[in-house]
Amino acid sequence: MPDSAPRTATSPYAEAGAVVRHTVVEDVFGILTGAFIASLGLSLLQSVDAVTGGTAGLALLLSYALPVPFGLLFFAVNVPFFLIAIRARGWSFTLRSAASVALAAALASLHPFARLAETAGLELTPIYAIVTGNLLAGVGLLMLFRHRSSLGGFNILALTLQDRLGWSAGYVQMGLDVGVILLALTVVPAPTVALSALGAVVLSLVLVLNHKPGRYLGT
Repeated sequence: MPDSAPRTATSPYAEAGAVVRHTVVEDVFGILTGAFIASLGLSLLQSVDAVTGGTAGLALLLSYALPVPFGLLFFAVNVPFFLIAIRARGWSFTLRSAASVALAAALASLHPFARLAETAGLELTPIYAIVTGNLLAGVGLLMLFRHRSSLGGFNILALTLQDRLGWSAGYVQMGLDVGVILLALTVVPAPTVALSALGAVVLSLVLVLNHKPGRYLGT
């Protein structure tokens, strides 16, 4: 069963036999933490009606247009990708990803940014919320990748292409996100879309700079 961060045969650490597998406890804690951090970022984005890339961005767009909670939409749009993941990456990765999406979807509604700001008479600055939200989502995704999990959707496709073709998961994600950002123009004001595009680039750069085959040897 392929790992989310495959080891390369040329890695000096792998040749030295330094690979240390994650324990079950480490995996559980890593997935819980990654999903929590990602949900924190998504909640920030939702608080200023912003979007991001991937299925999270699609779910945010749909939540602005439909009277359906974001969490439910986020899980629903990921279902087709879970079916693909079973064949492409195996049951373990798919179940971990489904659990991560369910956790992030549930936790996103628990962060009280909008309510706290309204109660205090404050307004979150969109650029702060968008950049910080995408940074947090990127860090959360990075943690999930390193515990053989993801937030589904484009993450699954990006990781599969990285494993099979050697393409950077971050760059693949960035390319797919462009389409989602363009779709946002039909729902979200242009200035917010422009900031959202910047935020999606920030998220992708977190993955590009920190998730490379052979760089991380925990499995």
